[in-house]
Amino acid sequence: MTNATANRTNTSKAPAGKDRRLGKGLAALLGEPMDDIVPPGETNDAPKPGVQSLELPIESVEANPFQPRREFNPDEIASLAESIKNHQQLQPILVRIVDGRYQLISGERRLRATIHAGLKTIRAEVREADDRLVAELAIIENLQRKDLNAIEKAMSFKRYIDEHKCKQDDLARRLSIDRSTIANLMRLLELPQPIVEMVTSGELTAGHARALLPIGEVEVQVATAKKILEEGWSVRKTETGVAELLRAEEDSETGLKVTNVSRQKRKPVPPHIEAMQQEMRMVFGTKVEIKASARSRGKITIHFSDAEEFERIRGLLGSVNRPQLRVAG
Repeated sequence: MTNATANRTNTSKAPAGKDRRLGKGLAALLGEPMDDIVPPGETNDAPKPGVQSLELPIESVEANPFQPRREFNPDEIASLAESIKNHQQLQPILVRIVDGRYQLISGERRLRATIHAGLKTIRAEVREADDRLVAELAIIENLQRKDLNAIEKAMSFKRYIDEHKCKQDDLARRLSIDRSTIANLMRLLELPQPIVEMVTSGELTAGHARALLPIGEVEVQVATAKKILEEGWSVRKTETGVAELLRAEEDSETGLKVTNVSRQKRKPVPPHIEAMQQEMRMVFGTKVEIKASARSRGKITIHFSDAEEFERIRGLLGSVNRPQLRVAG
């Protein structure tokens, strides 16, 4: 998008002094039309009243570069194509003009189905929108339709945050979703590539994958993931198995020989403490221990394996303005 177009977009009908959230952006895109858009090739400088609804050649519409969805169900596309052939196109796609070309904003399924149906043109409405708004719309449209898998969602969040130099809180506010949703999904990108591929293909659920995050060793994570598939573990079974694995690691670190007798002598962890430990393990992606006394006093121990993991945990704790700490050892 040219600077002139971007500047004009940013100063369009948004009320002065107010932060334009996605809701206002959607109103601009889906509600009142922008009247000052002139299609490529036209020289009429006068604003055109009403919605600009055009019949565009299929080949003139470029893909949305911010589309987070990578896989489209061919059966769904074929079914929609049949519907379009029988009943025509009921809803236009939305496009914007970028460098003299039409670029898709929303409606990629309709565009693909129209191509599948063998039609040469598609009905479209032209709207004005900057890159940031188009990226937000692409994310929220797919989230509402539940079209994205967990990894596609995580990658779309990461790309948006990287490109717009914002924080998870900012994105959550603009999309009107919980920050924890964004944080939990983005954590999946820290998993080894084989596990990421298992989630992308649907072999593992996001719940299974999150349960593997506290395991420190990549080889153990992958081996556990394969065991989940082979034995058909539920998410709860996976969480239990990971907790047992972490306890075994702790015994190994302390040099204790684990036997049935020693396990029986070990003071059992109250269920509510174990639940909180498991919740914090999911948040921090590492081993967490909570020790509480009868007077409700105690301590929380968060384990880390190296300086890089320490900095990651430190970031999760929100220590943005804290002085740089030095990891001992």
